[in-house]
Amino acid sequence: MEVLGLITARGGSKGVPRKNVKLLLDKPLLAWTVEAALRSRGLSRVLMSTDDVEIADVARTWGAEVPFLRPAALAQDDSSHIAVVTHAMQWLEACQHARPDYIMLLQPTSPLRTAEDIDAAIQMAQEGAAVAVVSVCAASRHPYLCKRILTDGTLADFGSIPGDLSYLRHQILPPAYGLNGAIYLNSRESLLRDATFTPPGAVAYIMPPERSLDIDSPWDFHLAELILRDRHASKTPELCSS
Repeated sequence: MEVLGLITARGGSKGVPRKNVKLLLDKPLLAWTVEAALRSRGLSRVLMSTDDVEIADVARTWGAEVPFLRPAALAQDDSSHIAVVTHAMQWLEACQHARPDYIMLLQPTSPLRTAEDIDAAIQMAQEGAAVAVVSVCAASRHPYLCKRILTDGTLADFGSIPGDLSYLRHQILPPAYGLNGAIYLNSRESLLRDATFTPPGAVAYIMPPERSLDIDSPWDFHLAELILRDRHASKTPELCSS
C-alpha cells in the first residue's frame, strides 16, 4: 500500500521559539524526523507541511519534499492537525492527482522515534488491515494515582477508583498507556470520514519511554540531547588495546 509520510511544522512555536529549526546536537530538530522517515522502507514519500519559508528550506536541505506552503490560517495556535492533514491530502489530489492509501503524521517534536518504529507501525496496519495505528507509551503516572486539589487546598481522588483497587499497589494496577505523539497512521478514507486520528478500531503501537519524548520546552531539549548522546555512545565501538 502507498503510505505518505507527512511531517508538520509551523513557524510560530511558543514554548521554544523557532524550535523546529533549533539545533538538537548537530542538526535542526525537524531533521531527526526527516532522516528517520527517509530511512523507512514503508513510506512512499516524505513531505513537509509548513507555513514558514525557513522551515521549508531546511526541510528540503535534509531531503523532504515541500511542494506547497501551508495557509497561515492553518498555522495558528488553535489550528487542528486534522485540518492540516486534510489540506495536504486535498492539495495532493488536486495538484498531483495523488491519493495515498494511508497518511502517517510525523511531528518533529518526537525526534527519538526511529525508522524501525515507522515501519513496525505500517506493518501492523498491513497485517491487521487496521484503519489506524497510533503510538503510545506506558503512562508515567498511573491515572488511579493522580489527585486533584480542592478549593480548600485538600487532596481528593481525580476520579472514581474500582473497589477492588482501593488499596493501590503498583503490582495490581491495570496497565495504562498514553498517546506519545510520535506516530499517527490513518487510512485516507478514515481521515476524511471520521476526522480523527483515533477512530474506532485504532490499534496501539507501544513504544518505550526512551523513544517517546515529546519536545515542548527547553528542558525537553536537554533530555533529548542526553538520550541522543547516550544512544550515539552506545553505538561507538570500543578501541581494543594491543
